[in-house]
Amino acid sequence: MKAIFCSLILAASWTFAASPTDGIYLIVRADDIGSSHAANLACIESYQQGIARSVEVMVPCPWFLEAAAMLRDNPGYDVGVHLTLTSEWSNVKWRPLTCAPSLVDSNGYFYPKAKIWSDENSHDAFYDARPDIEQVEAELRAQIEMALKHIAQVSHLSSHMGVTGLDDELRALEKRLAEEYDLDIDLSGLGATYGRWGSDTQDDAATREQKLIDMLEAQQNGLTVIIEHPGLDTPEMRGHGHPGYEHVAAHRHGVTKAFTSEKVKQVIQKRNIQLISYKQAQELFGK
Repeated sequence: MKAIFCSLILAASWTFAASPTDGIYLIVRADDIGSSHAANLACIESYQQGIARSVEVMVPCPWFLEAAAMLRDNPGYDVGVHLTLTSEWSNVKWRPLTCAPSLVDSNGYFYPKAKIWSDENSHDAFYDARPDIEQVEAELRAQIEMALKHIAQVSHLSSHMGVTGLDDELRALEKRLAEEYDLDIDLSGLGATYGRWGSDTQDDAATREQKLIDMLEAQQNGLTVIIEHPGLDTPEMRGHGHPGYEHVAAHRHGVTKAFTSEKVKQVIQKRNIQLISYKQAQELFGK
């Protein structure tokens, strides 16, 4: 089944229509490769044995170099630089690549959250700590350049926890860097919509798989993006979590199971859903 599925998708890649409205196109994006060994293994499995076609790499994280080596071994896996300015887990942390005192807490790690929306006077999250925009730019440049140094197939930028979308200045900075490094793929400009397949953190793996199948069965013509975080239920990943999201390993293992599910792949074949990457979307539908 795996060989047949890969062959069908490869054959379909030569027959794409000129418009996303002429068929069902799906970008499955796996986030956070580089953040842990378990995430690295799961993100690669989601590509080699599953439906993920784009993956977002977190450069400041401890397992980046392993992720980069794995991605070099899988040159067809489209890569985005997942611009990282936060470190969300309670017991697993990462720091900036640059000297950036306005971007870190008293321990020298990135802040755990992007913004404390409920308290405008808070200073314990990235945005609320009044980051220096020049330090932000230097850090993002360092992350982009490190990714380009180690990974040939980087095609785009994205934002971990949406940090670069917090205000107009940050959005403009990301846009400028994307253009400068030739990594400017704006899926919204290609008519993409973002699908939610109900991957609730409390669902078991079977429920998560069925919800993805239900979404695919209902999919209509157009370009849709789904974003999730593959992982494995290992002791390492069980050490990840924060208040309100304690069962990270079980949830993300279920994501991997759904992304590699034979039932899911059968629905994709049956409905002639075209699995594509960010780069392919730009090539097919960009102007």
